[in-house]
Amino acid sequence: MLGRLAAATAALLVTTAAPATAADDAWDVPHSATITVDGHGHGHGRGLSQEGAANAAGQGLGYRDIVAFYYPGTSWGTAAGPMRVFLTKGDLKNAVLVQPRSGLVAAKVGGGRSWNLAKAKPRASAWRIVPDGDRASVLQYRQRGWHQLQRVTGQLEFSAQGKPVRLRRNDGTVAQYRGAIRSVPSSPGNRIAVNVLPMEAYLRGVVPAEAVASTFPQQALRAQAVAARSYAAAKRAARPDKLYDVDDTEASQVYLGYDREYPTSDQAVQATAREILTYDGAPALTEFTASNGGWTVAGDAPYLPAQPDPYDGDTWGPVTFADTEIEAAWPTIGDLTRIEAGGRDGHGEWGGRVGTVTLTGTAGTATMSGTAFAARLHLQSSWLTMSVR
Repeated sequence: MLGRLAAATAALLVTTAAPATAADDAWDVPHSATITVDGHGHGHGRGLSQEGAANAAGQGLGYRDIVAFYYPGTSWGTAAGPMRVFLTKGDLKNAVLVQPRSGLVAAKVGGGRSWNLAKAKPRASAWRIVPDGDRASVLQYRQRGWHQLQRVTGQLEFSAQGKPVRLRRNDGTVAQYRGAIRSVPSSPGNRIAVNVLPMEAYLRGVVPAEAVASTFPQQALRAQAVAARSYAAAKRAARPDKLYDVDDTEASQVYLGYDREYPTSDQAVQATAREILTYDGAPALTEFTASNGGWTVAGDAPYLPAQPDPYDGDTWGPVTFADTEIEAAWPTIGDLTRIEAGGRDGHGEWGGRVGTVTLTGTAGTATMSGTAFAARLHLQSSWLTMSVR
């Protein structure tokens, strides 16, 4: 496997010279036109490609070879310790509300008193932590209305003696999380829910949320586990004085807790336990993407280069729009007459990813990044081309 990876890498080195500047593309748009868009990749394209990792694993590469390809120049290290995850749907008007279960405990953060809630109020139908100003927390139970059990100075959290905590979320659903769920003051008068749990338990809720655990090869899942653990460790190291290390959305990496755990991804997390990638002695911020379409996109670190990817050739399209749909998305331009795509990165078909898009209409123009254009129209990436008729 090392020989195959080395050969692939050597072939890539021949083709990674600085790209030529790609010419701008422009399409005139007649009245009542149809715009058809085709593209490559899915997502920002930086770092590990999940599509590419699955294909590489299918060709026999191990997870260490896969991450070595996508993060060249990194070294191996370890990470452990807790993660603090902001649960973006976790508070109900500043209250953290959980369902009763065996083992449910409330405790003061930082040590001190704790309460076995099943014993304290066995008939309670729900428990919640609500703020009393910014410096105190109140523990309440529901039994024919809400009643106070305790008030403490400081923060409170729920845990369940190793079992998952059942959290009522602000979208009406119930989700389960390992570790503790803490009510944290975020700004004057406001609270957020923060899940505090061991790194490896956190990864069990991330890997199957980011990769398709039911179909991905084990080595691809292990590569995803290393990338996700490294990313988490890097984010944590950069935010020691913040309220949380990561959130549970794509803004960090998707985390869906206990309910998304899956046997094959659990196996991948366990097989790579504590393993991370480092750069200059610190955890590497190992960004990853669904697919790069055949070229990775350069990131802000030396280990995130732009390079051709022989394991990923994902394409999408055609996606068809009436000109009126684009006019509705940018109403200030009036009747659309011209589309220009410029600033391509020079990597791959059509000159690579689009840097800027300018829409010209009878009432004005709108210029935006290629990424913003793709996002507004729900396209998979900014590596795209068009035809108009």
